[in-house]
Amino acid sequence: MISPFRHLALEMVRVTEAAAIAAARLMGRGDKIAADRAAVEAMRAEFAHVAIDGRVVIGEGEMDEAPMLKIGEAVGIGAPGCVAVDIAVDPLEGTTMTAMGGGNALACLAVAERDAMLHAPDTYMAKIAVGAEAAGAIDLALTPTENLGRVAECKRMPIAELTVCILDRPRHHDLIDEVRRAGARIRLIRDGDISAALAAADPTSPVDVLMGIGGAPEGVLAAAAVRGLGGEMQAQLRYRNEGERERAMRMGLREPDRILGLMDLAGGEDVIFAATGVTEGEFLRGVRFRAGGALTHSVVTRASSGTVRYVEATHDFRRGRTIPRRR
Repeated sequence: MISPFRHLALEMVRVTEAAAIAAARLMGRGDKIAADRAAVEAMRAEFAHVAIDGRVVIGEGEMDEAPMLKIGEAVGIGAPGCVAVDIAVDPLEGTTMTAMGGGNALACLAVAERDAMLHAPDTYMAKIAVGAEAAGAIDLALTPTENLGRVAECKRMPIAELTVCILDRPRHHDLIDEVRRAGARIRLIRDGDISAALAAADPTSPVDVLMGIGGAPEGVLAAAAVRGLGGEMQAQLRYRNEGERERAMRMGLREPDRILGLMDLAGGEDVIFAATGVTEGEFLRGVRFRAGGALTHSVVTRASSGTVRYVEATHDFRRGRTIPRRR
């Protein structure tokens, strides 16, 4: 029997393309809330045409007080016979980057079977992610130095040649110091740890490891991406207060402080991850507007088959047509 997920990949790309185009119109305008709202509204509208019975389990960032696709919101046509799925969304990862005209902003989502993805509160999450070469070697319970040694051994290269991607935040002061003492190279990023996880898992990327603390919702999406690319990721929720820990337990986490593996974050037999570049990035090109249309660049992965597709699409606004070019 053919899995219904086989036919969802391109549909999910259409959803991220719509969000990316809407957000890209506001690139460099200095209003991250407006850019985020445009992406949310476009994603919600496009979902209405998709033959799924969808439920949002990871929504937009409450920490940013942003417009949201709310947790529990129903998306898709929802007619009898539609496949029931859970969805994690970030209509615009990199709101500040988009508002300031920076790079690596994405519109992205993940789709899995019901109850297969972590239902996480909007808190923080410690993460480590690597590509397939170092899968099985990392352990979040170890020190950064120990993990770097393991990754270097797997990749048959000295620690001095590893590149570690870390969010540039005051909370990472000690982590940055330790990675420097270990001798690894560091790429500091202002935002975008989903795109950083993609880079860590991509065998053609100059990034070898993602380390640090970012958002929990982004962690679930990152796990879906890493799983599709054949890499590995571990994570642990880092609560700001006891109320967040209690909320995590109400959402189904019986051991709210344990280290989570890839299948804890984005499990099930099949997971689809889709992302479209909003602004120019190292992994995906941004939206490029042309007279009467636009060009987009997307990636879509499917965990069960290990297929990774890059989709270049020409959008003709005059005819409402999108012409995909897959490679």
